[in-house]
Amino acid sequence: MSAILSQHPVSKENEVEAIPFPLVPLVYLLPRQPKTFHHSIDVYLKDSNATGNIYFARHFEWQGICRERWFFECISADMLQSLGVFITKEAQQQYVCETFAFQKIECEVNTFAIKQCSFSLAFRFLVEGKLVATGHQQIVFANKEKKISRLPEHILEKIRQYEVEKAV
Repeated sequence: MSAILSQHPVSKENEVEAIPFPLVPLVYLLPRQPKTFHHSIDVYLKDSNATGNIYFARHFEWQGICRERWFFECISADMLQSLGVFITKEAQQQYVCETFAFQKIECEVNTFAIKQCSFSLAFRFLVEGKLVATGHQQIVFANKEKKISRLPEHILEKIRQYEVEKAV
């Protein structure tokens, strides 16, 4: 290699000029980040017991509220009613710490385990940025006869925009 270089010393004649290229925004070079759906929930005394702790069942109820809002705003405002129904096959909620009346609960929703006929939703509930609960639901799509069927490809594409590696 050095012999080749010595035969072709750098001079103005054979100097390689730096070719300017358009700057590519860094965002195009990074791996695609999934979207995360955000929904705020105001908590009132009706959501709590006599000591102000939030009833555990409320977090489970909020999963449904956040799921419906995500479907409506991000997937299909008509909830695909003309094609079939979404069925919740499995649901789980894990509590990390107590929540209280008059706190604002922030819910984050992502998808995972996406298949042709089903997918799962991951829920993270936060108060002032602190994780207070997590949950997930497995959703199955069925036609009007309640037979499990494939989700339309354009809907799967929308669902994949929110996909994370695994439930967090």
